[in-house]
Amino acid sequence: MTTSMVDTVNKSAVQAFPRPDGHDAGVAPPPDTLIAALADVWASLASLGETLTAADWDRPTECPGWTVKDQYAHMIGTESALLGERGPGPLAAPHAKNPMGELNEGWVDAWRGRSGPEVLDGFRAVTEQRLAALRALAPAEWEAPTTTPVGPGTYGLFMEIRAFDCWVHEQDIRRAVGRPGHFDAPVADLSMARVTGTFAFVVGKRVGAPDGTTVAVWLSEPLAQSFAVEVSGGRARPCPPPPSPTVRIRTDGETWLRLGTGRVEASGATVAFDGDEALGRSVLGALSITP
Repeated sequence: MTTSMVDTVNKSAVQAFPRPDGHDAGVAPPPDTLIAALADVWASLASLGETLTAADWDRPTECPGWTVKDQYAHMIGTESALLGERGPGPLAAPHAKNPMGELNEGWVDAWRGRSGPEVLDGFRAVTEQRLAALRALAPAEWEAPTTTPVGPGTYGLFMEIRAFDCWVHEQDIRRAVGRPGHFDAPVADLSMARVTGTFAFVVGKRVGAPDGTTVAVWLSEPLAQSFAVEVSGGRARPCPPPPSPTVRIRTDGETWLRLGTGRVEASGATVAFDGDEALGRSVLGALSITP
C-alpha cells in the first residue's frame, strides 16, 4: 500500500467501462463537471473537518504513516504545488515508496506541528484559491497537454484525477473517524469509474485469464453496481454480467474501493466467490491501481 494516490495504470487501461455520465473513459469530462466535482469534495472535506475532535485529527488512517491531519496536509500540499508554491522538498520515510511519495511526505511533515483546526484553515484557504484559478481557465487551457499521474494527458484529465484523489482521501478520513458518507454524489461516481475502469486490464493483462473466461463483479451498498468482462482473442472486454460466469466476485462497493486503491490486502477483505475461487482471488490480488 502507499500514501500516494498516483495511478500507475496507463490511460488506455482506463477505457474498459464507460463513465456514468456517458463520456468516453479516455477523455476528461467537461471543465464545469470537473470544477463542480472538486468544489463538492472540498466542501465535504471542510464540513467533515468541522466535526473532528482533537483525538480525531490524530487517528491513524489506512495510508501507512498518515493520520487524519496528515491526509488534509497532503491535499494542501498538492493543491499548493498546483498554485505554483514551492514545496519543502522531498522527505524519505518507510512508507514513501517512490519520488512522488517523498515529495508528498515533505508537504505532510511541514504541517505536522500545526493543530487540526489550523490545518483545516489551510485546507479551506488553498482550495478556495484553486477553485478561483480553475474557474478563470480558458477552454484551451483545459485541453493543454501536460504530464499527469497516468502519463501524458490534458490538464482536464489531471483535474479528474485530482477529484478522484481527494474523494478517496475523504473516504480514508471517514473510515478512520467512523463517519461514513458522501457516497451519493457525482464525484463518487467519477471516482469509482476510475477504479472499475481498469477491470478488463486487470483480468486480461495482469491476471492473463485464458480465452473463454468470464469474470463478473457484484457490489452491494454503498456504491452498489455490477459489471463483467469476457476474454476473447487474448483480450478482456466488458460484457453484460452473465448468469453463470467463470467466477462472480461479491462484496460491497467500499471494500472494492479499498482493494482497488491499495487500502486493504485481498486476504483481509470480506469477499465471497461463486465459481472459480482461485481465479477470483488472483483478480483481487491484481486490482490495486496504486504502486
